[in-house]
Amino acid sequence: MCLLITLAAAITASLVWYFRGQNGETKLDTLALTYWGATLMWMVDGFFCLAEGEPFLDLTRDDALLGLLVVAAGLVVHFLFRFNPWWDRWNQGSEEVSGV
Repeated sequence: MCLLITLAAAITASLVWYFRGQNGETKLDTLALTYWGATLMWMVDGFFCLAEGEPFLDLTRDDALLGLLVVAAGLVVHFLFRFNPWWDRWNQGSEEVSGV
């Protein structure tokens, strides 16, 4: 269930970024990549489950809650980066250092 929930979040974030947020201010590209990374992680987990003789998808309530927790954690991190002025100052400082 984690795979399905993070896949839905990745597709949603990607579509919102594509149609609304390509200006760079919303940082939706980072959110979409975060969810795509989580989706890839759950796919690898599913393949290892298949190798061990277990089903590819776990459709339990606990697995669904874990998927929702991963999506919520991605949103929290996104909003911390999006609305934190410290991040912009730190990011500008790293561009100056990398140009040396």
